[in-house]
Amino acid sequence: MPTLRVYVRSGCHLCDDMLQTLNELQQEYSFELEVIDILGNSRLEAEYGQLIPVLCGWGNGNWKEICHYFIDLVALKQYFGTT
Repeated sequence: MPTLRVYVRSGCHLCDDMLQTLNELQQEYSFELEVIDILGNSRLEAEYGQLIPVLCGWGNGNWKEICHYFIDLVALKQYFGTT
């Protein structure tokens, strides 16, 4: 089962919206969801702080960004190979 990773910050309404959408999409696409709060992690805050929430998928040996701020259904379908 594929795993998606989403980088969030506590108290972020865009993050809450993306997590809700991802939870709904789990019924259509079978995936595990890993949620990582960047708050307090200086490396992650530097990398993702201005982009959160950031949705990533595993491919070719590393995590690759699928979308940020909002769910991009086209990019997500491409990741799952359903376009």
